[in-house]
Amino acid sequence: MTSLPARYDHVGSFLRPKYLLDARAQKAAGSITPEQLRLVEDRAITEIVKFQEDVGLKSITDGEFRRTYFHIDFLDQLGGVKTDIPVTIRKPDGTEELAPPAMRVIDKVRHVKDIQRADFEYLKSQVSAGNTPKVTIPSPTMLHFRGGRAGISRAHYPELDPDFYQDVANAYGDELRSLAAAGCTYVQMDDTNLAYLCDEHMREAARQRGDDPNELPHRYAKFINLVVAQKPEGMLLAMHLCRGNFKSTHAASGNYEPVAEALLSEMNLDAYFLEYDDDRSGDFKPLRFLPKGKTAVLGLVTTKFGALESKDDLKRRIDEAARYAPLEQLALSPQCGFSSTVHGNDIAVEAQRAKLRLVVETAQEVWGQG
Repeated sequence: MTSLPARYDHVGSFLRPKYLLDARAQKAAGSITPEQLRLVEDRAITEIVKFQEDVGLKSITDGEFRRTYFHIDFLDQLGGVKTDIPVTIRKPDGTEELAPPAMRVIDKVRHVKDIQRADFEYLKSQVSAGNTPKVTIPSPTMLHFRGGRAGISRAHYPELDPDFYQDVANAYGDELRSLAAAGCTYVQMDDTNLAYLCDEHMREAARQRGDDPNELPHRYAKFINLVVAQKPEGMLLAMHLCRGNFKSTHAASGNYEPVAEALLSEMNLDAYFLEYDDDRSGDFKPLRFLPKGKTAVLGLVTTKFGALESKDDLKRRIDEAARYAPLEQLALSPQCGFSSTVHGNDIAVEAQRAKLRLVVETAQEVWGQG
């Protein structure tokens, strides 16, 4: 198992500066070229790298500044995958939610090009020595969960096991090897599906698609392990579980208990970023399944709203978590990114800074400066 760069970390995405949003709009309107947009993105990434280093973070991302959606922009570049852009729906209580995109497998899944390598190479060029550039990609389970069996071509995959799962794992393995060749040592996979399987409404939706929500976590553990088996030596591979983060909303609730054993005991990952920012996440008992050698990163600081958490409350909750998993196997982070989609959460840039500093300072006080 590979260790995290520090006892404090973050999930990856940041609020986009207005000039970057303006440039994206200009590109969509055809008034600037993709190359011109990329230069604007470069500038914004240089600034967000400095922002992260200034607050004391040790793992550094590009803020997902080249993406519109955390998942679609990556998955759509795999051969055999077709995604439809999601739509925003307004719920009866007036809040907004991002309707899940229709992700369909229409051909054999394969790695047809390097997806993140050029982006990583620019990020790496901006990160100071001693810090670790981190790449975030969507979990491979997203190619199955959203559409189920109906979303995967029967002509190309009469049976999902083993061909579909192995083909997807091979595509991910090719991408990991591409990143490793460029010097990448830290990749985080963002997964909503296992967190959704903690929510009874989502579990029922899985049943309606013909899947058993009790069996799926174990199947996904085997799926993820097919990817892990291809992880280049020396690369840290982590997973972030998300219950939805579109514009400060959430899509699912529920204790991790229904997926905890498959997630923590069966998956051969190095670290897990777990959302624990409010009551909808349940208690820390599922951490009892965390084996030696793995790290659970506690997402105790919310990215959805600007109010700053109490350092004492964070320490108390870390103590609670340490009743179920050793303190030396725990770490601290915000619960999710600040901008899982280009739209961003309902939070100010300065609150973003304050929350990250809170994470760093609290972790240093709990675990020491190292």
